[in-house]
Amino acid sequence: MSIAIDTRRELRAMGAIGLAHGCSHFFQLVLPPLFPFLVTDFDVGFTELGIVMTTFFVVSGFGQPVAGFIVDRLGARNVLVFGLTLYCIGIALAAMAPGFWWLVPAMAVAAVGNSVFHPVDFTILNGVIRVERLGRAYGLHTLGGNLGWAVAPVLMLSVAAGFGWRAALATAVACGVLVLALVLASWRELEPLETAAERAAARDRPKVGAEVLLSQPIVLCFIYFLLLAVALIMVQNFLPATLEALRGTPLTLAGTALTAFLVGASVGVLLGGFLADRSRRHVLVIALGLGGAAACVAVVGSVPLSPVLLVSALFAAGFLSGMTTPSRDLMVRQATPPGATGRVFGVVYSGLDVGSAFAPTVAGILLDAGRPEMVLWLVAGVLALAIVSAYSVNSVRREPAMPAAAQGD
Repeated sequence: MSIAIDTRRELRAMGAIGLAHGCSHFFQLVLPPLFPFLVTDFDVGFTELGIVMTTFFVVSGFGQPVAGFIVDRLGARNVLVFGLTLYCIGIALAAMAPGFWWLVPAMAVAAVGNSVFHPVDFTILNGVIRVERLGRAYGLHTLGGNLGWAVAPVLMLSVAAGFGWRAALATAVACGVLVLALVLASWRELEPLETAAERAAARDRPKVGAEVLLSQPIVLCFIYFLLLAVALIMVQNFLPATLEALRGTPLTLAGTALTAFLVGASVGVLLGGFLADRSRRHVLVIALGLGGAAACVAVVGSVPLSPVLLVSALFAAGFLSGMTTPSRDLMVRQATPPGATGRVFGVVYSGLDVGSAFAPTVAGILLDAGRPEMVLWLVAGVLALAIVSAYSVNSVRREPAMPAAAQGD
């Protein structure tokens, strides 16, 4: 009976965290689909709109390590509620913006809310989910984020077409409030399960200082996430434009290829969760997955393909890269010392924001220079470098970084 109760508790916790993570990704993409409406209403160009999103990622990138320290001191559940609330406030301010430049502080407020999710989510999952199920929990966490990305453009454009962009953002805020209510309803399930011995060990363990964030394993994990963000942002944001410039691929087909990549990544995450739980060789999974994805992208950049082969190659690239995600998160967990989950995941995941902030500029320069094939070759090369960084993490991290029984932080 207790096993069944524990399983239900874990499933509710996974669902709540996956939903919260999906909400964070959903909010990340509520504004970009509305750019055409904002250009008309505020009489600005896409450069100014790019400044808004760059501000968002820069603030979020700086905020994640800070949020990690706060999570380790105040507890993950409280910070999660704070982050969701602040995110809703930021998007609400954007919906009421009287002029274009009001969007910058509004999205900065939203970015502070966004910054809490990775340190919060992984701290809660590590404290609530049994170690033998963590790979699947990480996979569902990532899948929730992917679904949030998928829902945002459809919902925002549908509402904006009928009622305007402000109504679309107000709808997003309503979705955020609903998610916040569901998280509060799962409050007990999100409390870490600790035995008396584990609580005593936590009190007695030496305090982990900021120096751990500059240790080789953590820095290499940060580099891995930065490289991964560069590759994935280039694909997500520029694949249709790149394929059109490279071989005159119709935008409808190029858009289908991008959808195939994103769907493949979501399917790959589900398989990757089971793989991560059944294998201790997480870096090998990463190497095989990213190596295969890099090969598929390189082929797309080098060889003319029929529509079926093009879509298939990009589905395979998404599937293989998505398959590595749970193993990636377990790699970070293994490099994390006791009592520092929030800080480490906050620092490491800020690499995604750093990569996301400058990757679009690099891709834009290559496209403007008439070298679309270089975008795809760069994606393949960056994925290969990410494999090198993963093996470097594996070779320098402490052994053991965190005993399984003590990792419920």
